[in-house]
Amino acid sequence: MSLWERSRILAVVGTAALITTALAVPASAAEVEQVVNGGFDDGTAPFWANGGMTLALDDGRGCVDVPGGTANKWDAIVGQNDIDLVAGESYRFSFDASGSAAKSARAVVGLAVDPYDTYFEQSPVLGDTAHYEWTFAASTTTAQGQVAFQVGGSPDPWRFCVDNVSLVGGVPPETYEPDTGPRVRVNQVAYLPDGPKAATLVTSATTPLPWTLRDKNGRSVATGRSVPRGVDVSSGQNVQTIDFGRYSRKGTGFTLTADGETSRPFAIDAAAYERLRADSLKFYYTQRSGIAIDDALRPGYGRPAGHIGVAPNQGDTDVPCQAGVCDYRLDVRGGWYDAGDHGKYVVNGGISVWELLNAYERSPGLRKVGLAIPESGNGTPDVLNEVRWELDFLLRMQVPAGKPYAGMAHHKIHDQAWTGLPLLPNLDPQPRELHPVSTAATLNLAATAAQAARVYKRYDRAFAARALSAARTAYTAAKANPALFAPESDGIGGGPYNDAKVSDDFYWAAAELFLTTGEKQYSADILASPEHKADVFGAGAFDWGNTAAAGRLDLALVPNRLPGLAAVKASVVAGADKYLAIQKQHPYGVPYAPANNMWDWGSNSTILNNMVVIAAAHELTGRDRYRDGVLTGLDYIFGRNALNMSYVTGYGEVSSHNQHSRWYAKQLDPSLPNPPVGTLSGGPNSSIQDPYAQSKLTGCVGQFCYIDDIQSWSTNELTINWNAPLAWIAAYVAGL
Repeated sequence: MSLWERSRILAVVGTAALITTALAVPASAAEVEQVVNGGFDDGTAPFWANGGMTLALDDGRGCVDVPGGTANKWDAIVGQNDIDLVAGESYRFSFDASGSAAKSARAVVGLAVDPYDTYFEQSPVLGDTAHYEWTFAASTTTAQGQVAFQVGGSPDPWRFCVDNVSLVGGVPPETYEPDTGPRVRVNQVAYLPDGPKAATLVTSATTPLPWTLRDKNGRSVATGRSVPRGVDVSSGQNVQTIDFGRYSRKGTGFTLTADGETSRPFAIDAAAYERLRADSLKFYYTQRSGIAIDDALRPGYGRPAGHIGVAPNQGDTDVPCQAGVCDYRLDVRGGWYDAGDHGKYVVNGGISVWELLNAYERSPGLRKVGLAIPESGNGTPDVLNEVRWELDFLLRMQVPAGKPYAGMAHHKIHDQAWTGLPLLPNLDPQPRELHPVSTAATLNLAATAAQAARVYKRYDRAFAARALSAARTAYTAAKANPALFAPESDGIGGGPYNDAKVSDDFYWAAAELFLTTGEKQYSADILASPEHKADVFGAGAFDWGNTAAAGRLDLALVPNRLPGLAAVKASVVAGADKYLAIQKQHPYGVPYAPANNMWDWGSNSTILNNMVVIAAAHELTGRDRYRDGVLTGLDYIFGRNALNMSYVTGYGEVSSHNQHSRWYAKQLDPSLPNPPVGTLSGGPNSSIQDPYAQSKLTGCVGQFCYIDDIQSWSTNELTINWNAPLAWIAAYVAGL
């Protein structure tokens, strides 16, 4: 980030009372050391070690032999308790450490007693002795703090040594400055030859500036002048727009130069989107549970099957409910791991399945896309083979006949307690539990099973019939139990995915059942729903917790005879027009403007889902402005943004690649891979809920509330429902 950019952002931050409060740090006294005997000059006390380890001196350092075969980082710890912390105080945490076999240590400042909150953490990969140092602000006042080095989670034994451990309070706060590269921000992947082409210039200038487009040989191929746009609220930057859409010749290695800055390189070609169409879908194979991932199919990503009952797993083939929930056990093997953890959630699986099947229905080209998965070549399109892996799991989550709540779906299945990073699925030792049924999960099952019944009928009539029967049963059961909600408090071992509004889910399920069967009972429920005439296209069109737009889109696009169909289609076009209007006003061309500039968790998927609505309007009207809106929105995802980075792994010169995951964890364990090429990061999230993001991003503005670090689960997670709209849009663009 340039000095000018930083000063501009801080000036904007200073205008917001909410943000200045977060930035305020109380006046500090003299620097005070909180760690006792950090240099191990007086033996090892008061440091301690657990996990059967003995902390002993070795050449003046505190050292332990870490046992192999532990599952979690915290199964083996060296630490010191009774650390005093003061909320708002700035601390410098430092130490010297070494480790054999290039292992990582999770260095933590947190609470020494239950619930063991983490206030700051880093996970350096160790080798020969090196010095580590960071500054952070404490979020809590406590006399029960802890400095700890969590060193478990390795299948192999290794040796850890630490020295000069220090936690000094009263130090000046450290300002995090992301490296945003050149001030000319472009789509680092590709523009379509016959599509719009725009870039954003960050500059202090307020009058138009000359720009030059150069080819890979440095020759000028187009010139023009930029258009001043003023201060962009979403980033705090003064910006100008560069429009070079009139240039349409294909090529690679193009750059834009303006105001003394030259952009990162990009292509003008459609080929990248054909690759992305496959890569974004290949992501799902390595998310599979219950099957070994074949390294021959995904070089570098092979791993044993997870959660099939092979030790140390307790498995998903015979899973009990939480205590007091049910008296039966279910085989719920398979499906996709939801995100960076080992949980599987029906509502998130539901919206992911719907969007991928919707992409299949909308983009005929997907039928021929090979994904190199075990089922390839079986006569069914690979995208349907992949989605079937999740559908089979969703069907297994339905309560059997004769049991209480028969026909309903369990909300989720995951570990009894949270596990740490990194942790391969096959090494997860935690007990697995079925959580209570919910109306939302049941309606997700009804909607996606009904959709599957019409999509798979051509390839597997028996499965289609089974899916439709399950959908009917689930819908009837949901009607009989319309207010069973997943509680927000059920967030131990996995996310709660709580949702107390289900009129949208009823609408969506009725729509899919009507589209598949044509039966009047379902059309009557559609027409009677409060969602049917409501404006369902808010700041974000749809996600796992807001599904009415999914029903609306399919009603508009799948042939049917619903009364008043013209109004349904018009509402989709109106929603698209709303997003286009937002995009036109946005200096970065983003069809998204959250209230109070508070960017949502998973904002990248929200932006892409809004683009799905715009693409639907293109199908309904044939008007190029909707196509152009989708292409312009894609520029943001691939680098035309405040951070000047692509949010898709492996796409663009600088891209997200440290997404939060327990098995794509190269940042923590060099033997593990980064996420696969074509993986979408969640993106800016103004609430920055995780401690790492809070240590770096407190006071951030909109687009700057993001950091590409595996520890930032609130800004940098990967999920099945975030890659789904990426795959949808990639298929749409490749089809153009």
